[in-house]
Amino acid sequence: MNERIKIKKTEILSDNWYTLRKITYDYFKNNGTWQTQSREAYDRGNGATILLYNKEHKKVILTRQFRLPSFINGNETGMLIEACAGLLDKDNPEDCIRRETEEETGYKISQVRKIFEAYMSPGSVTEILYFFVAEYEDSMKMHGGGGIDHEQEDIEVLELSLDKAMQMIEEGEIKDGKTIMLLQYAKLNNLV
Repeated sequence: MNERIKIKKTEILSDNWYTLRKITYDYFKNNGTWQTQSREAYDRGNGATILLYNKEHKKVILTRQFRLPSFINGNETGMLIEACAGLLDKDNPEDCIRRETEEETGYKISQVRKIFEAYMSPGSVTEILYFFVAEYEDSMKMHGGGGIDHEQEDIEVLELSLDKAMQMIEEGEIKDGKTIMLLQYAKLNNLV
């Protein structure tokens, strides 16, 4: 327990889609004084993401889907190119990413490797994201992917060369943080 933090009050501001809380707390500053602060924290649960790669063909699997928050913040089409990802729900990160990979991309992967975990927006969102990589082959393709209708998913599956994906980052076609991190990891570690 951090003795520099004393939670004074927690209020639920919204519990509609996920939970938005306002937390008032006392914080012991480096100068030796206590200060009362108040912040909002959005709790949407934790998640997992994965980059599928094919060494032989030097390709990666990404997805494209509409993301409302990007649309209302200047993305004209609202479409984002991303690595496959999903919320853990009641799963552990590895089970989650296997399920999400099959639902979103249509690939049933056998081996996954966790590479790291990261808080993606720690100033306001509680989520920690678990990052994975996995090799894929054409024989692992079970169906066309696209997501789950009852979750209102409409996902396009993209197979690109790693070089093309890296170029798309430079040209601003790929703007999703988790995807950029995974593609840079693939490039730095010579996955393909």
